[in-house]
Amino acid sequence: MTTLTVLGSCGAWPEPGRACSGYLLTHRGFRIVLDLGYATAPRLFETVPDGAVDAVIVTHEHPDHCVDVSALGRVREHLHGGRPRLPLYGTPGVLRVLRALEPRPDPETVFEFHDLARGGRIGPLELIAFPLPHHVPNHGVRLTAPGLTVAYTGDTGPSAALAALSRDADLVIAEATLSGGKPTTGPRYLMTAGEAGAFAAEAGARRLLLTHFWPGADRAASVARARERFGGEVLAATEGMVVELP
Repeated sequence: MTTLTVLGSCGAWPEPGRACSGYLLTHRGFRIVLDLGYATAPRLFETVPDGAVDAVIVTHEHPDHCVDVSALGRVREHLHGGRPRLPLYGTPGVLRVLRALEPRPDPETVFEFHDLARGGRIGPLELIAFPLPHHVPNHGVRLTAPGLTVAYTGDTGPSAALAALSRDADLVIAEATLSGGKPTTGPRYLMTAGEAGAFAAEAGARRLLLTHFWPGADRAASVARARERFGGEVLAATEGMVVELP
């Protein structure tokens, strides 16, 4: 069985009772963390008490996507010292943030760092990274295995690359930070739910999971806007949600 567990669904900072961006993808027993922002570590440890995941992917260096990787590093250091380093795929800025949070031990003694832009094989899954527009370097990720495709945008403004990222995906995890209609000013580094629905439809995706909601956002309204543009199933990410795939 393949499942995606939502660890957090907020952008910027966590609402009470929620957490920022974080997801756990489990495929054939192989566990990959996708981002690990504020307040996601306790939720991860509810599912994986000893932090024994197999790989971590971080789309970009903003703390609402990566700060709790430091907590995972502490667990790995104290409970799994002597084991092989945990593969971490991210942008160079992610490593700089982790070093600023915890310089000793150096994060590279706990994590085996890989440049996310290069993609590669992660256990049973193939990773392809797509550079997408954001305030800092950000890469959407496409994870594939026979009979399975999961796409995740990280944070992004509208981009032609989103259709390729999400082509025929079983599940698209898309940030939908902005409420209301499409902004008229630019440059654009975040999306609306309607825009997420439009690119998922263009890509021929099967399901759309909206996430990275601005604290206080009306999530039901975001789902409704996405459904105006996308004919497949639209879900609003919520902490603890488990999505079965494909």
